Amino acid sequence: MQEQEIDIEALKKDENFIADMKRLEEDMYKNKSIEKGYMLLGTKMAIKASEDEINDIFTFIVNQAFDVLAENLTKHKGFSITDPEELATARAIYEHGIQRYSEKDIKGAKEIFLVLHHTIEDDELKDAMMIHACAVMAGHTLDDFLEKLADTSQIDENSPTAFFIQDFVQPKDILLQMFAKYVKLGKADLKVLEESK
Repeated sequence: MQEQEIDIEALKKDENFIADMKRLEEDMYKNKSIEKGYMLLGTKMAIKASEDEINDIFTFIVNQAFDVLAENLTKHKGFSITDPEELATARAIYEHGIQRYSEKDIKGAKEIFLVLHHTIEDDELKDAMMIHACAVMAGHTLDDFLEKLADTSQIDENSPTAFFIQDFVQPKDILLQMFAKYVKLGKADLKVLEESK
């Protein structure tokens, strides 16, 4: 374990590494790239960068993701999970939704999961987002959701969508039937987006 610490310290002083990080950061801001933001965030966390540096990148990611979401909603454009930038954007919005959920912001979390259900162009993920929204509406805390509904035991870390909770203790269709009244409420909330088309 000690050896890895030395490597991190050595990396922090390596001129090529520093130059690569600087280029990545410039690229992230210049192209407003959330995907590059996540790359930079991962690297900064690995080298134990300052909390301020990490927070700045995270703030950029979240703000940029919501700017893209607002633009997409006006254009009635969804997020393709085969496009790395769009997937990174959906991930940032999802992670923000989970944060809202953990902070017991019921309205905020529900709206974010419903918007993701509406905008993600993948049926499995759409259903998973609706289950998230229904769990929030049904009064499940995030801990409840993670312990009683979600199944995180078989996450494939190589999957590009691994950061979304999409496996549950019961099949999605059964859960959606159990949450039928909340699905109906969620779809009524989404009508506003549908009607603005």
